[in-house]
Amino acid sequence: MMEVGSSGGKSNCNRMSDAKNERRVGLIYDQRMCKHRTPYGDDHPEKPDRITVIWNKLELAGIPQRCVILNAKDAKDEYICAVHSKNHVNLIRNISSKEYSKRNRIASKLNSIYLNEGSSESAYLAAGSVIEVAEKVAKGELNSAFAIVRPPGHHAEYDEAMGFCLFNNIAIAASFLLDQRPELGINKILIVDWDVHHGNGTQKAFWSDPRVLFFSVHRHEFGSFYPANFDGFYTMVGEGPGAGYNINVPWENGRCGDADYLAVWDHVLVPVAKEFNPDIILVSAGFDAAVGDPLGGCRLTPHGYSVLLKKLMDFAQGRIVLALEGGYNLDSLANSALACMEVLLEDKPISELSEAYPFESTWRVIQAVRQVLSAYWPTLADKLPTKLTDQKAPPHILLSSSESDDEDDEASKIISKDLVQAIEDVVEPISKLKIEDNHGNKVKNEVNSALWRSKLSKTDIWYASFGSNMWKSRFLCYIEGGQVIGMKKLCSGSVDRNPPKETRWKAFPHRLFFGRDFTQTWGPGGVAFLDPRSNSEDKAYVCLYKITLEQFNDVLLQENVPDHDMNSPLFDLNALDSILNEGSIPVEAVKRGWYHNVVYLGKKDDIPILTMTCPLSVIESFKSGEIPLCAPSKDYADTLVRGLVEGKQLSEGDATTYIQVASTKPL
Repeated sequence: MMEVGSSGGKSNCNRMSDAKNERRVGLIYDQRMCKHRTPYGDDHPEKPDRITVIWNKLELAGIPQRCVILNAKDAKDEYICAVHSKNHVNLIRNISSKEYSKRNRIASKLNSIYLNEGSSESAYLAAGSVIEVAEKVAKGELNSAFAIVRPPGHHAEYDEAMGFCLFNNIAIAASFLLDQRPELGINKILIVDWDVHHGNGTQKAFWSDPRVLFFSVHRHEFGSFYPANFDGFYTMVGEGPGAGYNINVPWENGRCGDADYLAVWDHVLVPVAKEFNPDIILVSAGFDAAVGDPLGGCRLTPHGYSVLLKKLMDFAQGRIVLALEGGYNLDSLANSALACMEVLLEDKPISELSEAYPFESTWRVIQAVRQVLSAYWPTLADKLPTKLTDQKAPPHILLSSSESDDEDDEASKIISKDLVQAIEDVVEPISKLKIEDNHGNKVKNEVNSALWRSKLSKTDIWYASFGSNMWKSRFLCYIEGGQVIGMKKLCSGSVDRNPPKETRWKAFPHRLFFGRDFTQTWGPGGVAFLDPRSNSEDKAYVCLYKITLEQFNDVLLQENVPDHDMNSPLFDLNALDSILNEGSIPVEAVKRGWYHNVVYLGKKDDIPILTMTCPLSVIESFKSGEIPLCAPSKDYADTLVRGLVEGKQLSEGDATTYIQVASTKPL
């Protein structure tokens, strides 16, 4: 285990509890893994304190004295190479011996990685420690075990370190059991990744392998949450022999807590685990979904973790290995780890969770996951009864949260949206306060968010779309979330997902043109812009959608800067009053977006018509060639044609000509 004397515990792998009826639980912790730290000593979420606070918490609770303490061991290169390339293994092995300047340059080219003179040793010990406990549990020498290791591993891919991870510890251990120790009879492994981030590296390691059922529940937000891609979407189910053995449950939003995770366990993971019947369970035990975590934004309590783990102990004869991944609030991290160790030791009965319901979005995700996976797991084919899915948490605002040891205090007080109007006079002053956490960091003011949404949901506007949004199916991606044919990425959707109340068409005397040469949504090719200035010689077809001003704010956000903080509106009622006189208003909060200039086009049925395009200064940049004019890609142009044809504005031939003229006529 640890260096002798580092914690006061004995370094004897045969030491057992005196209580004969107690489970044999292994524990690994080694202070040498604290040598991996930032080169300049800067504070960082993934810091040595993460493992020391866990060990100290366990010691105070007397946990190590009841466990089998194991020695940390370096992983052998041959075991690591089953998951990583030789080049990657060589890099991590030698990185701590290289000159500091070169090591720093290498780290700067990687995604969320730092390296120092202790990184190599820590990485080898972390991977080796997970192998060590996994082998002991597989042999039956231990019932279960917890490897308190760092750096974490589940983001590390075949040839790349990323997301604080150098070696993929859990994947290396799984590969070791399956391929290096066949005599142990481990033929089926369930990997449960409850870290708040998607385990992209682990997924790729077993993408085509039916011996490993990989299950990851994570905050995703349609690909906008780290690692910021679509690998973690529920449609990613594996391929070839491994099809159906990769299960992703992607949260659409933060704040998911005990009730949300329990619903996923009961209606996705547990039914599939019964069919799969694993020989052992490896848990990528990140605790960054815990309440108060600065990176996670979810709300699992220590009791919630204990319930999830207890349900897993019904499988594989309780042969479970926990390997630490994330977790960056030190109090929540330590408390959650302790709760899990008490479960492994069967320390006390685990009571059911308190009365609470999942979010509506949680049921939506669960149903989507079940539908996609039902082709591989018949147990998921049955539709969940509406009596169950109707039990959902109301739209809410969070008034307070606590990070105390009392789990009841950790849960936020919830007030339904229906009550917002009644308490606005009391709450609104609070919404203007700058709220900070214990470390002085600003935190989101959920009260303010609920208030402005409630106000703006009562005002209708016409959103005038002149580009791909003319096709209603495409526009609904901005309201309901998702993507249509040709799109390279998903839309997150609006908070209010009700469809437009009405759709109409109108022609405006403005110039349509196509600029830029690449977008994340459509790939290579230009996209549509509308000259803010009117000209009687120009004619642009525009589809009008009657939506709320709240929804318009969400569309404005998605068109520009999806990661912007929406605690306050981008375009409020004051802006709506002003634009009637000013004609256009650039939205400063999203000014780096291409469509941040809101333009007033008049009224229809006494309701303002608003569109979003570039400001006049950018028009000049298009004219000068500083920003390229570029014809649209076929996929993008096809969406405009579909919109015009389905809207009965033009025939397919005329719509194609309309787009060609707009993309070739000089500004």
